[in-house]
Amino acid sequence: MTGPQRRQQLIEVGRALFAERGFEGTSVEQISEAADVSKPVIYEHFGGKEGLYAVVVDREIQALLGQITDALTEHEGNARALLEAAAMALLDYIETSTDGFRILVRDSPPGQSTGSFASLISDIATQVEHILAAEFKRRRLDPKTAPLYAQMLVGMVAIPGGWWLDSRRMKKEDVAAHLVNLAWNGLAGMEARPVLRSRVKG
Repeated sequence: MTGPQRRQQLIEVGRALFAERGFEGTSVEQISEAADVSKPVIYEHFGGKEGLYAVVVDREIQALLGQITDALTEHEGNARALLEAAAMALLDYIETSTDGFRILVRDSPPGQSTGSFASLISDIATQVEHILAAEFKRRRLDPKTAPLYAQMLVGMVAIPGGWWLDSRRMKKEDVAAHLVNLAWNGLAGMEARPVLRSRVKG
């Protein structure tokens, strides 16, 4: 194999092992055995297991963000269509990149600040903040709260997406429709200044 071919092989082998066993459950020995190479080859290309993991995670994040960005670009202007597109894009990724999704929802290795599921959710939420802000302005709601609602909406799709991956009790389109139903109808009835009524005296 050429150097680039070997590197790609190791990424694919590492991706499969990390998805199956997690970061902590995967050793350099297991990677080298599965790839049929010596351990020094892995260190030469990635500096160790951590380096390989970082490359795998970065590729998955870029793939997912790319799918969501493409979906949002195609439906620019219609808020509900954008919400539906974002939900379907995430579910499409979960369906077609199951190993990648399983890696992303696992905990990051100690000391790694990027590549965690929380940081991924933040990255995706940033993609939809401006959409919500525009919709909030149209409905005379505070656009400054759009980043918070973006985080909630993306999380609301990502967590059930994991459930759907394991259960597959519903069609992907039905899962997306129910998610959008809750999100859209919740947005439609939002209060301009919400309060915790149980905490209001009087």
